[in-house]
Amino acid sequence: MSEEKRHEADEVREILDVVADRVPSLLRNLRDVLYSKESAEGMADSVATFYKKLVEAGIPKEEALNMAQGYMINLRDLLSSKGMGNINFGDNRQRDEHRNEG
Repeated sequence: MSEEKRHEADEVREILDVVADRVPSLLRNLRDVLYSKESAEGMADSVATFYKKLVEAGIPKEEALNMAQGYMINLRDLLSSKGMGNINFGDNRQRDEHRNEG
């Protein structure tokens, strides 16, 4: 292997090491932001306001409820609809322990 290719391979290895080190933490932080108490309260307020505004605009309550339910987006549902439903946003130790048992 030439010196240039060896250098490129080292650079790629460094990039992959950084990605492997940082991505799990970034995903956990994203999960914490999306599923925190504050996030839940904000989503509840948003959905309640959306429902209330629909009813005030003359939408029948049952239809407004259906629309409000559709307004809520669950990240897991969103990811699974894109074929990414197997992403684990939690601690990988559980998966690794299970893998080692088999």
